[in-house]
Amino acid sequence: MTASPCSHVCTRDLNNICLGCFRSMDEIRDWWKFPESKKQQVIKNTEKRKTQKDEADSFAH
Repeated sequence: MTASPCSHVCTRDLNNICLGCFRSMDEIRDWWKFPESKKQQVIKNTEKRKTQKDEADSFAH
């Protein structure tokens, strides 16, 4: 079973993506009812979003 990526740092960016777990509000709300395959896809999405934010932050400095 895929565990929730929630890190209890619930702050959203301008795109409504949580900066703690990098899920959208829809992904957070619906996590509990997603099938395992969808949860794994959400995890991949969060990893991609985190990488994109890290890259953007590194260019900003």
